[in-house]
Amino acid sequence: MNGEETAEGGPATEERGERIAKWLARAGVASRRDAERLIAEGAVSLNGRAVESPATFVGPEDRVTVGGKPVGAPERTRLFRYHKPPGLVTTHKDPEGRRTVFEELPAALPRLVSVGRLDLNSEGLLLLTNDGALSRKLELPGNAWIRRYRARVHGRVDERALAALAHGVTVEGVAYGPIEAGLDSRQGTNAWLTLSLAEGKNREVRRVLQHLGLTVTRLIRTAYGPFTLGPLPRGAVEEINAKVLREQLGLDAPPRLQRGVERAAQARAAAETAAARALAQGGEGAPKPEAVQRSRPAKPPRARNATEPLRRAWGAVAQGPDADQPEGPGGARRRGPRKPG
Repeated sequence: MNGEETAEGGPATEERGERIAKWLARAGVASRRDAERLIAEGAVSLNGRAVESPATFVGPEDRVTVGGKPVGAPERTRLFRYHKPPGLVTTHKDPEGRRTVFEELPAALPRLVSVGRLDLNSEGLLLLTNDGALSRKLELPGNAWIRRYRARVHGRVDERALAALAHGVTVEGVAYGPIEAGLDSRQGTNAWLTLSLAEGKNREVRRVLQHLGLTVTRLIRTAYGPFTLGPLPRGAVEEINAKVLREQLGLDAPPRLQRGVERAAQARAAAETAAARALAQGGEGAPKPEAVQRSRPAKPPRARNATEPLRRAWGAVAQGPDADQPEGPGGARRRGPRKPG
């Protein structure tokens, strides 16, 4: 076992590795909080010995098991958008035997945890990640990320009461933060609303609208921070590319592989820049890059005159007294006209 914090309580050195609860979270086993619970239950072992403290450190050569099953080292952080259908619970195992989100995901995906939850009858955007630490980070209200919803409600909509939600509301002793709510359409006693909120407490939208005398008959999350549902089909999952992870989350994700057209465009831009720089310095322009020079096939070598035979293939290394006499295509030697007789 790699040991724990020093007696002074200071941070671990790099040689000690990473705290096991965080390590398990990054490996996608569970959130850090759930990983600490697994440790307390004695389900986590390090190098064959039960882990007793979440302050235990894991190094690159250590072996970790959870429930007797080995856990691989954390891979790069990945984040997915998932269009959750209604009728699924956002948990890995449901004691009531209901279908879960994770049972419906494609088998090829890594083990994932959700960023927050959508209740059984809610649908729409659900973020999934293989990094439990990232999941916890994205759930924190301190991020001030806006969650956007569309709600179909039954009842009489009071637009002034909706506007008053912008100042927050307390329902049954629970204080909810500001909610931007507006009426999209109305037909009889049914209406569609749009709501935006930053906290996302458990069943917040349903409870607040019920407080206003409205029954939610359909609830769809359309955005979570900078990530939107868009045209993603119901039940589909799509990975968020590395560029977005770097820009929005500051994650050190590997860059996306460039396509051929992108590399060609970069080569042209570099050639133009070099030529412009050479002209500015009084030259006649920079030489073309090697890739551009070779973009067209070379012409076959020509004989000095029509009667000279071609002695070697294109590109062959010349040797001997007739080295400057190339052969024709395919290495076949051309012969001069036959002598009579």
